Amino acid sequence: MKKISVVIPSYNHAQYIEACLDSIYFSDYPEIEIIIVDDHSQDDSADVISAWIENLDVEEVSFAARYNSETDEIERTIHKRYNRPGRTIFFEPSDTNLGSTKNYNRGFKMATGDYCTFIASDDIVHPQMFSELAKPLDDDTADFAYCDMFVIDDQQRIMREFKLPDYDFEKSFGDWYLCGVATLYRRSLHLEHGFYDESAMADDHECYLRFAMNNARFVHIPKTMYSIRSHHNRTVGLHSEERFKALLNYSKELTLKARKWLSDQKDS
Repeated sequence: MKKISVVIPSYNHAQYIEACLDSIYFSDYPEIEIIIVDDHSQDDSADVISAWIENLDVEEVSFAARYNSETDEIERTIHKRYNRPGRTIFFEPSDTNLGSTKNYNRGFKMATGDYCTFIASDDIVHPQMFSELAKPLDDDTADFAYCDMFVIDDQQRIMREFKLPDYDFEKSFGDWYLCGVATLYRRSLHLEHGFYDESAMADDHECYLRFAMNNARFVHIPKTMYSIRSHHNRTVGLHSEERFKALLNYSKELTLKARKWLSDQKDS
């Protein structure tokens, strides 16, 4: 069984990160390396993460298991809440704010898994996502797999379902960036083609386009297995109007770059 490394870049998401970590921990994939990199959060994210890790070995839950008619008691079975084998967890806080891309690059440089991805610390992984995305990688029919997503609000309400196109370079990079954030890919892609560009405004778009232009094999799994948190009402940091506009402008440049590359391929 191939190991999956999951990098969780954390910054000021104290209210969300436990749910995110739980969703990864309780995935049905057998072997997951969880790498949490906190970028000097100004809220209590680091304390929340540390408490979550401490609870892994001690927190207990129970369920009603047997009715004892002699004592008229419903007896309960007590067990550890966190009882998944095959989980390795690392927490690396930063003493300074590095910026989002540099922060999760340091997580990827710690990774040892055959496959890898990053999960935003306010998002939710559905239980079967890693297993489903790993199948084409295991079968060696793809190097990079992605799936569909729900967009949710803070009450976990589903605002919409985002269905992505089956992979085609022109549709997925030439029309616009349409590979989403629910991904799993070979870690060797980073070793061969580099990590995320720390100067890129749309770092995942730039990185995955680079993979594609170097002949990585992409596949779309048409199942909705990820919930991405809506940023509709957030106006600070990465979600500020100015920052988001810069991201879109950078993605426009990448889209034109993809179109030129495709045209050059057709002409050659």
